[in-house]
Amino acid sequence: MTTSRILIADDDPLLRSLLVHKLSADGHHVLVAEDGAQALVAIAEQNPDLIVLDALMPIMDGFEVLRRLKSGNLSSAPVIMLTALKREQDIVGALQLGAADYLVKPFIPDELSQRVRRLLLPASSPPQEDRNDRDRA
Repeated sequence: MTTSRILIADDDPLLRSLLVHKLSADGHHVLVAEDGAQALVAIAEQNPDLIVLDALMPIMDGFEVLRRLKSGNLSSAPVIMLTALKREQDIVGALQLGAADYLVKPFIPDELSQRVRRLLLPASSPPQEDRNDRDRA
């Protein structure tokens, strides 16, 4: 299994540290950006396999990063919005812009880990429990 590159774009250094630790322990190579502008540069230069994006960042917010990613076809990587914004219009708006998932802070790190795993599964690969059920049959 190849190591997936995951970009964490969040302005909170403590949260970035937590996410780097958790996702690295899961076997991923983790890249970080402190703001939306850094995120766009990292995406262009590093071509991550998945992006975890905060909505509230300096210089350029996560919604604008997502809008530029999807409208400019800058990356086909799935995006998980990880943010404190929990209003319906924020969640629906991010999904309409092309986010693959939306998780509200505070969050459960293991839940994020499972959402990342699910989004990185190859499309042709059935979920683990399906393979086990087939093997028992």
